Amino acid sequence: MTRSPFDPSFEDLPDILPIFPLAGVLLLPGGTLPLNIFEPRYLSMTTDALKTADRMIGMVQPTGAEPAEASGASARRGPEVYPTGCAGRLVSFTETDDGRYLINLAGAARFRIREELPLLHGYRRVRPDFSDYENDLEPALPPSIDRAGLTGALEHYFKAQGIEPDWSTIEKMEDRDLVTFLAMGCPFDPSEKQALLEADGPEECSQVLLTLLQMAAGRDIGGEGTRH
Repeated sequence: MTRSPFDPSFEDLPDILPIFPLAGVLLLPGGTLPLNIFEPRYLSMTTDALKTADRMIGMVQPTGAEPAEASGASARRGPEVYPTGCAGRLVSFTETDDGRYLINLAGAARFRIREELPLLHGYRRVRPDFSDYENDLEPALPPSIDRAGLTGALEHYFKAQGIEPDWSTIEKMEDRDLVTFLAMGCPFDPSEKQALLEADGPEECSQVLLTLLQMAAGRDIGGEGTRH
């Protein structure tokens, strides 16, 4: 299989990765995440990422714990973050008249944080460990998911949320794309988003997604009781 310039191999993944902590925002391998960048430190992060060969930024979520103080003379880093995130390649960007960046990240591979490094231009950086997620970069067989159960749960979820979906578009999606789209797009809690990120492959991710949809809809679907 020939890789595109936006389809990195395991050897292309960076040794140092800037991270963007953002609660409730999920990037998955194969997904695309649009971001509006306006804080000075993240404008610097984006500018620096554009200068690198890999053009990668790591999306992570804060844990909700109290922020930790950086060592030495470094400024406060910010909130504690979950140890697992997803690296995305910056595949497009636009500079606005008021100095913002509108960017798109293409999810490449998940990583574990091995070590956090000193701040650079105000933003955080880590040494990532991609070894547990090397398969994120490889072509995979279509996942085996309960499409009917997922669609049924989704119908109840949309009704409970007052959402009018475009069912024709949803029905045309491949199973993997549908799971990624819903996992990234549904407004689940940060801890629930993290569970989707850390799922062991698309099949497990679809099961976690199904459970979350059932819980959010507040009803019993498919024989599984609602949990609180």
